[in-house]
Amino acid sequence: MSLQNPARYLDRASPPHISTLILLAGVAALTMNIFLPSLPNMAEHFETDYRIMQLSVAIYLGFSAGLQIIIGPISDKIGRRPVILWGLALFILATLGCLFAPNITVFLIFRMSQAVIATSMVLSRAIVRDIYPTDKAASMIGYVTMGMSVVPMVGPAVGGLLQDSFGWQASFWMLLIGGVALFLISLRDLGETKSNSGNSLLAQFREYPELLTSPRFWGYTMSSAFSAGAFFAYLGGASFVGTTLFDMSPSSLGIFFSAPAVGYFFGNFIAGRYSQRFSIHAMIIWGSLICASGVSIILILFALGYENQYIFFGFVTCVGLGNGMSIPNATSGALSVRPHLAGTASGLSSAMMIGIGAALSALAGALLTPGSGAYPLLWLMVISASLGIVSIFIVIWRTRKIAD
Repeated sequence: MSLQNPARYLDRASPPHISTLILLAGVAALTMNIFLPSLPNMAEHFETDYRIMQLSVAIYLGFSAGLQIIIGPISDKIGRRPVILWGLALFILATLGCLFAPNITVFLIFRMSQAVIATSMVLSRAIVRDIYPTDKAASMIGYVTMGMSVVPMVGPAVGGLLQDSFGWQASFWMLLIGGVALFLISLRDLGETKSNSGNSLLAQFREYPELLTSPRFWGYTMSSAFSAGAFFAYLGGASFVGTTLFDMSPSSLGIFFSAPAVGYFFGNFIAGRYSQRFSIHAMIIWGSLICASGVSIILILFALGYENQYIFFGFVTCVGLGNGMSIPNATSGALSVRPHLAGTASGLSSAMMIGIGAALSALAGALLTPGSGAYPLLWLMVISASLGIVSIFIVIWRTRKIAD
């Protein structure tokens, strides 16, 4: 399916409408963070320690990473549409399980199962690459993720208000309603954009080495993964910092928690607007530098004694801004190394990003104590963002070597 057949909303004979792709990615992002302001209350409800409750972030990310390794090849084989629809159906069932879980063990099992919504996030980007050329794809991925960022931008704020008004279950009821609505929209609007590869599923998986032996694929992927790693570390530790160090209420924390998403929105706008005008390498470099610089400023100000929620959440906006500029371009670069393996590349690249994110999220939760302050989290974020800068320079070096 190509742009020769323009998108018509709720007509699966045409390419999916841009709003459908935004919603597919948006619900996946919302699932990750809407309930975060409720974590302390959920720990009380399930009579468990906060560190155990925080695993609901890490195991979700870890299982999501594992799923994305197989999502791409399967979608390259049988198409994007059936994989997305099955993923949404299973997500709805998992959300019901979270709502009615009798104890923390059952909740964590169903929370892990909610990660199947990763099919929507991964394949919405692959669909963009199916119907657009490389440079245009970088811009369109930027626009898709810009629209997507509106959802998680308000997610923690809404989650905090729902917590104060109705309790932690309200966030999961909202996810359930969103999942059902998105399934019905996708059923009508999501036209297939990927023709059958002609390979068996086993043959599809055997093409992984073609990506794994590409230094440029690794460079783009690691640049994206380490830049995003700063944000995932934030996800794992910001609730602790806000509630324990700054004594913030769930509703107040929810509003402040959205700071990176605000930056991400504007970063995506810049990526969508200027990726075709400037090289994707330039956009990735500037985005990575902004991400690392924002966290470095927080570290410096905290070391000087200026420790408060306004500095922490204010400058962490730079993490979102930098990621919004770098991740769409790095993703487009990774998907374009082997265009015929766009779905596989999207899944593998995203799996690596989420896998690193899960590790950093869990590590942030484990290192933070009332006595440590926010410093372990901030150092994790700085190191991760700096590795993202190193990765894109390796890509540039490799690209020039190939050209020579």
